Amino acid sequence: MAVSRYARTKSKAAALARDYAARGWAVVPGVSAPVAGDRACSCDRMGCPDPGAHPVSTGWARLASTDAEVIAAWWARTPEAGVILPTGRTFDVIDVPAAHGVLRLAMLLRAGVDVGPVAAVGDDRYLFFVATRGAPEDEDEWWSCHLDCSPESIADNPGMRWHCRDSYVVAPPSVLPGGREVTWVRPPDGSPLPDPLRILEILAD
Repeated sequence: MAVSRYARTKSKAAALARDYAARGWAVVPGVSAPVAGDRACSCDRMGCPDPGAHPVSTGWARLASTDAEVIAAWWARTPEAGVILPTGRTFDVIDVPAAHGVLRLAMLLRAGVDVGPVAAVGDDRYLFFVATRGAPEDEDEWWSCHLDCSPESIADNPGMRWHCRDSYVVAPPSVLPGGREVTWVRPPDGSPLPDPLRILEILAD
C-alpha cells in the first residue's frame, strides 16, 4: 500500500529537526494541520490566526533546544508535529510573498550574490535565511516580527516581514492546511549565512 504524503512528512520531521539542531539551529515542536475533521489547526484556539504554523507551547522561546535527545523525545511523542525555528539566535529570516521571492531569488543569483537557504511556505511565502543582526539598537527600524502574532506588513515594503529576536518561522517538512507543504528551495549546506543588508537591498528594491 502506498505511503501517504502525511506519513512521509511525519517520518521526515524528526530527522530534519535533528539536522537543524546539529547545525546549531534551535528547534521546537509546532502544531499540525489535522488530516480530517473540521479544524484547520491541532491547537485548541478558536479561529487560530496561523493554523499549522505556530509552536505548540506559548513557552516556545524558553523550550527551544539543540539537544538531540530532547528533540527525539518530542517527536517520539508527537510525530505529526511541525517544525518551528526561532529566529534572532543564529539567523534571521526575511519573509516575502512567493511571487516576489521567485523573481528576486533569480535576480540575486544572476547578480552573483551569495544567497543562503531559501524555503517556500506553500505557494504563499518565500523565506530567505540570513545572518542574524541579534538585537541591534535600530531594531524598530527593521520591522521585526515578535512573539506568536501575525507579522506586520510595512507601508514602504508591502508584504515584507523581518523575523529576528522573539520571532520564529515554520520550517520544512511541516504541512499546513490544505496540504500546503513547507519545502526547501535552497537547502542549508553549511555555508556561512549571507549578509542580511545585501539580501534586503535587492528584496526591497
